[in-house]
Amino acid sequence: MHLAYPAALAALLFCVGLYGVLARRNAILVLMSVELMLNAVNLNLVAFDVWLRDTLHAGQALTLFVIAVAAAEIGIGLAIVLMVYRNRGSSDVDRLRDTAESRHDEPSGAGDAPADREEKAEATA
Repeated sequence: MHLAYPAALAALLFCVGLYGVLARRNAILVLMSVELMLNAVNLNLVAFDVWLRDTLHAGQALTLFVIAVAAAEIGIGLAIVLMVYRNRGSSDVDRLRDTAESRHDEPSGAGDAPADREEKAEATA
């Protein structure tokens, strides 16, 4: 088996995932792009394991470990995104960054008017 074919495919998948992380605004699509990048790394690990004819199959074992860690990361990341969506009403990454920056600029009591608190309570109910 030629190593160039899976390596080129993995490089293409990694570039598509990197573009998705840098260009997307939706947090769920960013998580999907990170998963695509991890799958490109897994493809490289398995391809090099087969090419080197490793008797211990360390590349495949490491791939299983990366898959397990990626599953946990996606589960936690999706839970965080869902909580942010419930609290803010949007999973837009740029909007979340802007609101985080504006909250640091405000004094500690600003923006907590009773009407704002009532709107937040109605939105969460």
